[in-house]
Amino acid sequence: MINLRKFLLLLGDAFLLYFSLFLALFLRFFKNFSFSFFISHLLPFSILYFFWLVILYAFGFYDLYLIKDKISFYSRFLGVILINLVVGVIFFYSITLFGITPKTNLVLVAVIFGILFMVWRNFFYLLFSSYFLNKVAIIGQGEEIENLKKEIRERPYLGYKLVPVNLKEELLPQIEKENIDTIIFTEDFESDPKFLKALYFCLPAKVTFLDFVKAYELITEKIPISMVSKAWFLENLKEREKNFYDKIKRIIDLFLAILFLILSFLLWPIIALAIKLEDSGPIFYTQERVGKDRKKFILYKFRSMIAGAEKGGPRWAEKEDQRITKVGKFLRETHLDEIPQMINVIKGNLSLVGPRPERPEFVEKLEKEIDHYSLRYLIKPGFTGWAQIKFRYSRSIKDSYEKFQYDLYYIKNRSFLLDVGILLKTFQLFFKRE
Repeated sequence: MINLRKFLLLLGDAFLLYFSLFLALFLRFFKNFSFSFFISHLLPFSILYFFWLVILYAFGFYDLYLIKDKISFYSRFLGVILINLVVGVIFFYSITLFGITPKTNLVLVAVIFGILFMVWRNFFYLLFSSYFLNKVAIIGQGEEIENLKKEIRERPYLGYKLVPVNLKEELLPQIEKENIDTIIFTEDFESDPKFLKALYFCLPAKVTFLDFVKAYELITEKIPISMVSKAWFLENLKEREKNFYDKIKRIIDLFLAILFLILSFLLWPIIALAIKLEDSGPIFYTQERVGKDRKKFILYKFRSMIAGAEKGGPRWAEKEDQRITKVGKFLRETHLDEIPQMINVIKGNLSLVGPRPERPEFVEKLEKEIDHYSLRYLIKPGFTGWAQIKFRYSRSIKDSYEKFQYDLYYIKNRSFLLDVGILLKTFQLFFKRE
């Protein structure tokens, strides 16, 4: 349901891009407009549109939750339109094979698409928050059950609508009356012969049955740690099947890390000078972290805190942390302090994508408080990760618990396609403010 809606958004955007081109050319040339003239623009603009759609994806416009925050949505889209225009100018003026260098046409296309995009997005969320909903009944009790119900109630645009059922009455008549599409139930009910028999008699209603963990993962894109058993890990974490993926990923990590270091080379002396001028302290900050198979390594960053910030011992970073310098604040907001971690990627301590590495002092506490936390060490930690783009910075054990659920989702589902998506969506971090 969620992936289908994202695909519909993408399909709608692609249509609007081509319609915007047609409309821009029609309005611009009017009497002299011809369909063959439109056809001559299709190939170059199709190549450009590919990059525009990638940029829209990178900045989160296919994440269904984005429309909830109107201010963030509109301000981010304005920024994306400007970026797309710049990309368009660079594209047409650096590649002259197509024989066209549109100026007014390019601006017209961007403006028309921007207006149509806003109308389409608002129509989409209005329509799909009220209609074409998958009616869901959730059977079970507990904190995670209530969390999932809350998620469905607060995010109707995901495509689900809660429908209550009474287990004291027959299920089939209730399913037929309410047109229930999906029944979600917890593991407790799987061993109940009476309940399973009741579900069996519901098969003629063509309802979909989902166990709770699978449904939770599908809707929230994280794993409910408190609801999974050891058997679940044995069935789902198939590490041997990832050997080829891991080897190819290492090659890609090396290539991209070296490329990133080359592209960012000019920033290094500027950042170093800014750090030195503020307080004359060290430029780099090194910290011990725990990596794959519990192997410890030294993580590199540009220093963003005052020298000797942790003389009293390690502690969680705070929201308004007084230890952060003025230069450090800027580096953190722009994530430029993370650039030296490319050295860790080249050395093999980090991958570009994976769970963020934690400090040994915190790991001891987290393993005591969070079940299965040690499974994070099955894979190499990352420069960025699924948890980083889905959740805020960790400042407590509670935050780390939430982020681990996202890490577990990544460990289970990691693939080249997911990695590319995470790398692209890392651009969203530039728009996140605490």
